Amino acid sequence: MINVTKTYLPPLEEYTKYLEKIWETSYVTNRGPYVIELEKRLKEYLGVNNLLFVSNGTIALQIAIKALELTGEIISTPFSYVATTTSIIWENCKPVFVDIEPNTFCIDPDKIEETITENTTAILATHVYGYPCAVDKIATLAEKYNLKVIYDGAHAFGASINNASLLSFGDVSTLSFHATKLFHTIEGGAIIVNDDELFRKITLYHQFGHFYDDYYCIGINGKNSELHAAIGLCTLPMIDQFITKREELINLYDYLLLPTGLKRPLPSEDLKYNAAYYPIIFNSEAQLLKVKEELAKNKINTRRYFYPSLNTLPYLEHQLCNTSEELSKKVLCLPLYYELSCDDVKRIGNIIKDAL
Repeated sequence: MINVTKTYLPPLEEYTKYLEKIWETSYVTNRGPYVIELEKRLKEYLGVNNLLFVSNGTIALQIAIKALELTGEIISTPFSYVATTTSIIWENCKPVFVDIEPNTFCIDPDKIEETITENTTAILATHVYGYPCAVDKIATLAEKYNLKVIYDGAHAFGASINNASLLSFGDVSTLSFHATKLFHTIEGGAIIVNDDELFRKITLYHQFGHFYDDYYCIGINGKNSELHAAIGLCTLPMIDQFITKREELINLYDYLLLPTGLKRPLPSEDLKYNAAYYPIIFNSEAQLLKVKEELAKNKINTRRYFYPSLNTLPYLEHQLCNTSEELSKKVLCLPLYYELSCDDVKRIGNIIKDAL
């Protein structure tokens, strides 16, 4: 079976060295030494000032919304994982969807301004597949209307534009370190903040609002464990190798599939891409479903990532987003991971071409 992704697990003996130290000290949680070390190394690798390791990417979004004291309406994208939208709802705010650009699948900055009202407090946008949102245009709008900006950077680990990390833009950027991600801690996430005072507030929020016996504010449990941090410390040194291998596979997919007339979003010249995903755009939903079925017959799993368009979720009032609704029916993510072989990619490509 070839899955759409495969979790990298470090050599067991390498991870065991960390476990032995954990067992020796009995320090398993509450911001232990491996959590602190992982945060330090991640800041160095990503080139950011403040990074907090948390339990998952969803709690990262929720804490960000809470710490920024957002209310009312939050402008967001319909083309993202459901957690982007449900985090807004969970924090008693209303998502206002703005359609996406057809080339990057990110929120269309030219359509944001017309949706801003007196109730708008923030923009929450996603760097889809690791492709950047129009950060400069969004920053200009945020300044004009006094809005906060949160970037869901679950796909953006290691991506940069003009030598600046994608995660350095906005008031807050969040990350997911789920097992399916380029960098993972099995379960986990991070919050990246430029402002030191806001970072202190977010740090308090993720640990119940107190330091030892000193209580400052409300809080929740967003902490992560030493065992998860140890996986991250084993995985981080491999990231550049992961990206190099994925770039090789992406180039091979392109060689095999783009001559057929299929398309994919392409990175801009100023983007250092992290090779996070390989999404392909079919000409119709029927064509996508036919190919997906043929691949499944050959024990190859793919994913309709993202489907459905979030503005069509059954528990929300429908807001029309034509581009997102149309593209969500035609985009399929193909297998892409470190241990995938070039022969596997050739077989996948040939099955797709035969199905077409």
